[in-house]
Amino acid sequence: MTIHLDGPPTTLPLRDVRIHPDRLVGRRAEDPVSRALPVDAVAGDSVIAMCVDVVRSALDGHDTTEKMTRVAIAAAGWAHDGVPVDTILHAFHEGLRRALDLVAARRDDASLLDGFRTAVSTSDLLCTTVTRAYIREHREVAGEHHTAVHTLASALLAGQPTATTARESGIPVAEAYSVLALWIQEHPDERDTRMNGAVVARRKLRRVQTALAQRCGERALALLSVDGGTLLIPADLLADDELDALVDSLARAARVDIMAALVPARTAEIPVAAERAHELLDMVERLDSAPGLYRFTDLALEYQLTRPGPGRAELGELLRPLDDHPELYETLRVHIANNMNRQRTARLLHIHTNTVDYRIRRVAQLTGVDPTQCSGLWQLRSAMIARSFHTRPPRRRARGTEPGARQLTGTAS
Repeated sequence: MTIHLDGPPTTLPLRDVRIHPDRLVGRRAEDPVSRALPVDAVAGDSVIAMCVDVVRSALDGHDTTEKMTRVAIAAAGWAHDGVPVDTILHAFHEGLRRALDLVAARRDDASLLDGFRTAVSTSDLLCTTVTRAYIREHREVAGEHHTAVHTLASALLAGQPTATTARESGIPVAEAYSVLALWIQEHPDERDTRMNGAVVARRKLRRVQTALAQRCGERALALLSVDGGTLLIPADLLADDELDALVDSLARAARVDIMAALVPARTAEIPVAAERAHELLDMVERLDSAPGLYRFTDLALEYQLTRPGPGRAELGELLRPLDDHPELYETLRVHIANNMNRQRTARLLHIHTNTVDYRIRRVAQLTGVDPTQCSGLWQLRSAMIARSFHTRPPRRRARGTEPGARQLTGTAS
């Protein structure tokens, strides 16, 4: 209903909003709220003027449904244009404040309290209407972008033409990329029976996606699942030494260890580079390497040792005498990983350093190769690398993440 005081109605000072909008909105150049919005948002139906119009209808007791619908449509348009939601909400609150200032300047009466209560309720309705419409539109836009990124990344990885997809999505295709194969470890809460493991995994993935977006903007392409996947980082976006920091930041966001393998490639070479990167990632996983980023150039020898052929089979046979002595094999593996540091190996295996020495001597006796000698150490290390492809699968494969399954969720940074 209309709120009447002793004299003209409360909303009388707001009746000329359409005729004299500058009284409320001000010139664009002088209004920080208007300056933050697109030109079409302040032409005619400005954010502040729309707010005043709704407030006037509410104070007069009229139905505001139609006006709220117009606000929701406008909010969706601003979301599509990328206007920050806090800017829009601030503009509506500014409109409410200015409207109440005009009303209060004309009245000094206790009955104004009812009008202010109505205005507060209207403000709440405005905020919920704008936020709901804004988020709905934002999700639709994000979904469209998500699909475009997935399509473009899939085409690049398959070696298919990308000109049409890039033009339609607005995502430029770089001349060269840093191709990263990624493995994201399980979060401990994923195995906690008191929690929903799938929900925990999805939250982990969203944190990784957010960190990637913050670090790389919209130019990086990613096909990710909760276990990992493939990243395509334009070569001119991040230098080679910055990629280590990128992987570290993703691990911090995921709150778990991340292992990655890098192979640089020209755009046309991406399919081969991606396959090689995932092969390299499989290798460093099988070898129980530490988390972090690994480059093909650093592990070319190890990679070659894992290629099928008679050489790999022969090297693997060198360690067959240790099949009946798993404690000797484990001691050798840990000892080599620790650069033959007796104290560190003993501490990790919870044994005495003398026991480490004894076991290493037994390895030499059984294999005929002495790991304390440079030549023997090289042979045994090579044999372990070759043998790893016969004796154990990569850990992420145990969770069913074959190369095709790794690329479940496309996301742009």
